Amino acid sequence: MPHTSHHHEPPAEAGPARHRHTADSREQGKHADHADHTGHEIMFRNRFWICLILSVPVLVYSTAIQSWLGYTAPPFAGSRWVVPVISSFLFFYGGFPFLRMAAWELRKRSPGMMTLISLAISVAYFYSMATLVQEIGEDFFWELVTLIDVMLLGHWMEMRSIRQASGALDALARLMPDTAEVVTADGKTVERAVADLQKGDVVLVRPGASVPADGVVIDGESDVNEAMITGESRPVKKSPGSKAIG
Repeated sequence: MPHTSHHHEPPAEAGPARHRHTADSREQGKHADHADHTGHEIMFRNRFWICLILSVPVLVYSTAIQSWLGYTAPPFAGSRWVVPVISSFLFFYGGFPFLRMAAWELRKRSPGMMTLISLAISVAYFYSMATLVQEIGEDFFWELVTLIDVMLLGHWMEMRSIRQASGALDALARLMPDTAEVVTADGKTVERAVADLQKGDVVLVRPGASVPADGVVIDGESDVNEAMITGESRPVKKSPGSKAIG
């Protein structure tokens, strides 16, 4: 397979790995120190299952649900405290990640989704606790634990999606070469970092090597595997004038 030289296009296309890193940093800022997506995925998963299991007695002993479904939960000494006690644990245990991240958002003076979630569960919890000491209406304990379960499940799925997407991007980044052979005016080649390529550089791509950056082929012919970029499984033939994707 012959060598292929191609003319490098603007440097804005030359550093996908670097641009992905920048985008990932912004994403980490949005999620309040979600740098370790795997760790957060495990944390949300564990809290979800624990809270889901503990939500069952809250739902079973909820007076509202008993009234709707027409049954009576088996009473025992202290059974009236099942709902508020377990709900309190779920509020502080299951709601802690949201409360902590809401505090981070407020310190940064940029309230977002975590602030809204924390506001919703806090209002539901403290209002429901107030109904225990004063008859001001129905409590919202079962709604509180259900909301916490749903939010934990949603963030577990979100962290898993981010981890999987990050893994795919990392795999793509590993295919990108760190350096390129730039052809100088006297016909010699010098090795240069891909991030330092400039518009107008002529790059030599040897047989079996990866295309370091987007450009146009000016000499030689070859078949290029663009599966990771275009999804096309078969190598694409490149000849002078063809665009090469790096």
